[in-house]
Amino acid sequence: MVSTKCTRSVKKILLRLFAILILIQFIQPVRNHGAQVVLNDISNVIAVPDNIRGILKKACYDCHSEETVYPWYANIQPLNWFLNNHIQKGKSELNFSEFRMYSTRKQQNKLSAIENSFNDNSMPLSSYTIVHRRSVLSSEEKALLRNWIQSSKDSLIRKNF
Repeated sequence: MVSTKCTRSVKKILLRLFAILILIQFIQPVRNHGAQVVLNDISNVIAVPDNIRGILKKACYDCHSEETVYPWYANIQPLNWFLNNHIQKGKSELNFSEFRMYSTRKQQNKLSAIENSFNDNSMPLSSYTIVHRRSVLSSEEKALLRNWIQSSKDSLIRKNF
């Protein structure tokens, strides 16, 4: 008798949880899509060669721009909420789509921070690279980024003198 009551209670709880899971699928955050390169994009401030843009897109842009490419699991709640929160935090730290809005000093600091983050392997995040294996930077890509960052910082200095 106790066993039957317990089984019914568990079934009711599971049914309610399933209903909640279904209902939350209708609560979707706004997607982070900018279909075009915006006026404030980094490429409108400093030269970004195609090979560098490719590296940035594969390793950085999903969380640090208005150009997120969402994986299939972004259609499932609460995973999408987690992703959206992660993207918002990433863009608050650095947003390549708003790079022009930063002061020159901040632009230089952000470029240095980018270099530091891939040098110490804090970016891209390991939780991101587990799922997005293509975002892992090779030593050649890091060298290309280092050179580009240095020349970009130098060009920012020249622009202001």
